[in-house]
Amino acid sequence: MAYDYEYFKKAVYDLTKIDLNAYKEKQMKRRIDTLIAKNKIVGYDNYVAAIKSDKKMFEEFVNYLTINVSEFYRNPDQWALLDKDIFPDLIKRYGKNLKIWSAACSTGDEPYSLVMALSRHLPLNQIKIYATDLDKQVIAKAKTGLYAEKSIAGVPDDLKRKFFTKIGPSYQISEEIKARVDFHEHNLLKDTYPTDYHLIVCRNVLIYFTEEAKDEVFRKFQRSLKSGGYLFIGSTEQIINYKDVGFERKNSFFYQKP
Repeated sequence: MAYDYEYFKKAVYDLTKIDLNAYKEKQMKRRIDTLIAKNKIVGYDNYVAAIKSDKKMFEEFVNYLTINVSEFYRNPDQWALLDKDIFPDLIKRYGKNLKIWSAACSTGDEPYSLVMALSRHLPLNQIKIYATDLDKQVIAKAKTGLYAEKSIAGVPDDLKRKFFTKIGPSYQISEEIKARVDFHEHNLLKDTYPTDYHLIVCRNVLIYFTEEAKDEVFRKFQRSLKSGGYLFIGSTEQIINYKDVGFERKNSFFYQKP
């Protein structure tokens, strides 16, 4: 079975360029085994053959693999800190044309939250968020901008009224917010990182990575930031060796490049 999974990891990389070696094996293997069983397939080799020949099954696999759990204004206290301290500091340092990257942005909840939060400080036409994810299906969903009531529960009431329209049981985000986000496919473990950013937001994604992969990503983020720029991470993550990586810690979730 161990040999089978080794073969499977290589086959997945050849097909998707997703390196399963960078993910915590026990956790990821359990997820994959569940998906294979759900599709009533026996064995990794048969599953590889199936996703090679069935486009729908292949897309289901990538979507399942990339673990998309997201919501607007997740952990509101951290967003309050972003609003009160981080945005004013960045605007004071760099002016109004901030470069912000929402990495592993999932279904768009986070980059759209960034636009709305920043709209309290800057006119919308001066805001641009670069948003990336590995999974083109979630990017397509993000571009549609339709969300369940539970997803937008954390949005401040005034912004909810201003930027969402109720459509049946769902909520559509406004075109003026959507226009401020530029979505692209990007693999954090393989692709080149963009540079000269003032703020990078990557939350609740790296918890699934091995310590080695996590360390590499944090170092790349540090190189992607301008001096004085911030990295905003999730409530389940910490950079234990932040000094070695080249950060100063502002609090548990915000790290600054000196």
